[in-house]
Amino acid sequence: MRKTRTTKATTKKRVKHPGFEKVEEKIERRQGVSKKRAGAILSSRTRAASPAAKRRNPRLKKVKG
Repeated sequence: MRKTRTTKATTKKRVKHPGFEKVEEKIERRQGVSKKRAGAILSSRTRAASPAAKRRNPRLKKVKG
């Protein structure tokens, strides 16, 4: 019989997404930009998200563009 190896990735507990509004506020604070610009940064990075990220968080598919 073959032994299966467990990795940290499989045993790691997933953290719930804080929501787009909270992430937008975080970008606004950290980068010192307006709320509108923070939203543009967030939407740009959301569109560039990997297929794996979109499987974990289907809300990423709702961003238009």
